[in-house]
Amino acid sequence: MPTTYPELYFPVVVQVIIAIAVAAGLIGASTLLGKRGKSPLKDTPYESGMAPVGSARERFSVKFYLVGMIFILFDIEAMFLFPWVVVFRELKLFGLAEMFVFVVLVLVGFFYVYKKGVLEWGPEPKRGGGSKR
Repeated sequence: MPTTYPELYFPVVVQVIIAIAVAAGLIGASTLLGKRGKSPLKDTPYESGMAPVGSARERFSVKFYLVGMIFILFDIEAMFLFPWVVVFRELKLFGLAEMFVFVVLVLVGFFYVYKKGVLEWGPEPKRGGGSKR
């Protein structure tokens, strides 16, 4: 059993040194052995297999960000469900009622967002009764 700090942290230091050496060795080997061909095709940005179109300064709809926030909220809901499932037997009926209220509140929020049209990605419906001539 190690008794001093150097003896205690020696394996950690050795592992860090080995990790740095392996990373440096792989980067060095790829630099020495890899091809260095440049072409206009290699210099273009790559995004999900699609050719880039338009400017990078394009504005996004607010709906894009709202859907992102809703996704994060449902991830957090799923994260709250896992610990509840682990201790479900100890919580008994009270835990079931508590989780039922939680899920109902989340669903009420989801239906509110759905009714507001946040999840509609198609073109906005035209309002009004047409043109007068």
